[in-house]
Amino acid sequence: GEQREWGAKAWTYLSSVRSLSPLIQCITNFVSMDLTANTLLSAGASPAMLHSPNESPDFTPQVNALYINVGTLSDTWLPAMELAAQLASKLNKPWVLDPVAAGASRFRLKACLDLISLKPTVIRGNASEIIALAKASFPSTKGVDSSHDSTDAVEAAKSLANSNGAVVAVSGAVDFVTDGNRIVGARNGVPMMQKITATGCAVTALIAAFVATDPSHAMEATASALAVFGVAGELGMETARGPASLRTHLIDSLHGLDQTAVISGVKITAI
Repeated sequence: GEQREWGAKAWTYLSSVRSLSPLIQCITNFVSMDLTANTLLSAGASPAMLHSPNESPDFTPQVNALYINVGTLSDTWLPAMELAAQLASKLNKPWVLDPVAAGASRFRLKACLDLISLKPTVIRGNASEIIALAKASFPSTKGVDSSHDSTDAVEAAKSLANSNGAVVAVSGAVDFVTDGNRIVGARNGVPMMQKITATGCAVTALIAAFVATDPSHAMEATASALAVFGVAGELGMETARGPASLRTHLIDSLHGLDQTAVISGVKITAI
């Protein structure tokens, strides 16, 4: 049925990443650099952790996708992010934004809104981040509950998607992905993944790699990346003894995923 179709789709994306080895420029936070690069490598992509504005004009035109994460945002990094995003947009290359802790400060919220104005292909955040961005974009938005479960953020995600033309993904117990019209839910993963710093950052980089192989189907690529990463977490958990070993097994599982594991393991359904 629908699950197997999605499983087959997800396998196609992972296979494409492995065969095409897309080059992904990552301007990400200090905490996540290591896990992000290793996640991309284990999935078959090529990470490039370049963030100098002096390099982007030469380098960004060569990449297959750009990933921007504001986790450890600073005054010097923001112009570099904006420049790379401008180049990606101008050259029609997909780029993906992770608006970490978007509502934590005015500086961070404004930075995220400025980046969103540069038309990311995909925005992936948790419920609180997506709600903060939607509220800032539409101050009059009513009816968004503040308990910040990912289901509460669906309306916020839809309005964000509709106003910016981005695919918006909300991570939670169920990951929701919307293009403003359709919504799908991905139900893979294990709670222990939340005890490992930067798993959210890493899966957003994986989204960039999947989207790089098929930019015209960003919604399908995003849902597939979330589910595949979740399946790797489920398999890793079988032998993990806690967060540190899960981190190791997660990378190993992602590297070793085969067709059977993906097609039988992926849990994506239309909502």
